[in-house]
Amino acid sequence: MKLRLPVFFAAAFVWAAFGSSPSFALRSFMMEPGTDVYGVARMVQAHEKDTLLDIAREFGLGYNQIVAANPGVDPWVPPRDSLVRLPLAFMAPRQRPEKGIVVNLAEMRLYYFFSDGGHDFFFTAPIGVGREGYLTEPGSYTVKSKTANPTWVVPESIRSEEPDLPAEVPPGPDNPLGDFAFRLSRMLYAIHGTNKPWGVGRRVSHGCIRMYPEDVGALYPLVSVGTPVMVTYEPVKFGWGDGKLWIQVFEDFDNRITTPLEKIMEEILYYETAMGPLDIDREALSRALDDKTGMPMAVARPAQP
Repeated sequence: MKLRLPVFFAAAFVWAAFGSSPSFALRSFMMEPGTDVYGVARMVQAHEKDTLLDIAREFGLGYNQIVAANPGVDPWVPPRDSLVRLPLAFMAPRQRPEKGIVVNLAEMRLYYFFSDGGHDFFFTAPIGVGREGYLTEPGSYTVKSKTANPTWVVPESIRSEEPDLPAEVPPGPDNPLGDFAFRLSRMLYAIHGTNKPWGVGRRVSHGCIRMYPEDVGALYPLVSVGTPVMVTYEPVKFGWGDGKLWIQVFEDFDNRITTPLEKIMEEILYYETAMGPLDIDREALSRALDDKTGMPMAVARPAQP
């Protein structure tokens, strides 16, 4: 695919170094004190024969993110030369290890936090997650083992659904684990590549976490055995940046939050307790909850004395 550069900024916030360029694996950011929001939303022009899936992979996004950010656009046949919104602003998870992985199932995104001894950084990448009834169990894990060119030992639960599958699938283009796999410490879960990149940003697996081949390949040499992995389910995220309170709302596809507005007001009270009274932009708050674009939106700021 022909590479393209974003044609203009679509949001006015940039708080940290935007370390990756289009089609490079893993978005990278240096963490800064006092902010939870990193990156900038952008726009690109769709080329002839592009799909939103092509554009999503080129810019390190999942299917869910680019579709939510471009409502009404046909993901398979976007209008030629139309502008496609790239939701390239991210909110760092509030709960995270100093060094380790956080997976937000609702966001369908993975974060890897680390330090070079002087500065703290994180990498982030989109993921595919478990389909209905097979969602990864939230909780604390560690990386039990890591394997290049893994053999897929087909679980009995999958063979019962697809009896024509062999007991094992060797490394190669037919292996759904892709070229690299991290086995987790509980159950049969793994973080791995895929031979079906279209599944990134979708609910398609039996509980494992899928990554684009280029992303898992870049992550593989960085993550060691024993690395902590936090698996969460947060369809609504909160963060502070540029003197404002931001929220990021994703589809609650597992229906775990019955009263999202109540949860948000609890969070606003938390920030008011720490920082003092806030002026709430109720129109922006309502729009974020209704649209669920997955893009950070400012919903409150310190009240004027």
